[in-house]
Amino acid sequence: MKSFVFQKFTVQQSSTVFRVGTDGVLLGALCDVSESENTLEIGTGTGIISLMLAQRNPKAKITGIDLNEDAANLALKNFEQSEFRERLQAKHQDIKTFSSEKFDAIVSNPPYFLENLSSKDKLARQHTGLDFNTLISQSSKLLSENGVFCVIIPSDSEAEFCKTAFDFSLHLKRKINIFGIKDGVARRCILEFSFQETSFSEENFIIEESPRKYSEQYLEATRDFHVFQKNKM
Repeated sequence: MKSFVFQKFTVQQSSTVFRVGTDGVLLGALCDVSESENTLEIGTGTGIISLMLAQRNPKAKITGIDLNEDAANLALKNFEQSEFRERLQAKHQDIKTFSSEKFDAIVSNPPYFLENLSSKDKLARQHTGLDFNTLISQSSKLLSENGVFCVIIPSDSEAEFCKTAFDFSLHLKRKINIFGIKDGVARRCILEFSFQETSFSEENFIIEESPRKYSEQYLEATRDFHVFQKNKM
């Protein structure tokens, strides 16, 4: 399977691991990791989000875990081939049994389809290995007092996700509504939570200004990553 090439690293892909997608790129580019020195990614897949976070925050140490052993091995390979290898580690680990010191930031692009008959990308895209309640409850145990928990999920799951998060004393502090195209409908949202009750901010993010034409927002958010932007300059 074709590799995914960014300016500072290359992500090897596999038919047994969920491929690099827009959701992961957006989470890697937009989540707030500026204050984190110890970050956990749940469901790391190819490792692209962890690699993006390592590039954005040179002081952060990042652990990526995945229930899929193929994914954990692939992420480890991608980490080892990057210039950020000293600050990255990948583990074949189920979040249900994972124990560790507290993390300043926890990020995840979790499964978002209810289980169906399709076997394609089953672990990565369906609630077979990780449901929202498990993700939130385990993250609340691993997050530091002043840490940030950040996810990208379908917009129609927001109310359910926020209610469950509140049950575990996690308060929504930031929301980014993701629009695939200008004047379209928001299909995804990035949500950031913390144990602290702080001011709330909400913003809109448009991926494409028109079909096959990226918005200035997207170009700016990914300018340090996508190769096509480097070539454009």
